[in-house]
Amino acid sequence: MHSIAGWWDGVELWVAGLPFIPQFLVVLLGMAPVSFAIAYTLDRSLRAALHLLGRDRVAVRRELARRRSLGSRLAAPVEEPLPPPAETEARTVVQSGAR
Repeated sequence: MHSIAGWWDGVELWVAGLPFIPQFLVVLLGMAPVSFAIAYTLDRSLRAALHLLGRDRVAVRRELARRRSLGSRLAAPVEEPLPPPAETEARTVVQSGAR
């Protein structure tokens, strides 16, 4: 792990030592695609893990449809989320007095 950290520190120092335009190009052309690839890999991995656990969107929709089809046979009926209370719309804006 120390060798990877040392290598990364060397890369950071090399990029920081470059003039602005080459530094910008290295970050734009090198680090941005790598960051997107890492994010894409994490997204796909988490999606697969949640699918295996039955916690993905398809499983949730299927479960809600199953509960709705059962109707009153459920001990606790499934309800849609409530809209925010009307009191939140009637709030008046108070100025702080700061200038």
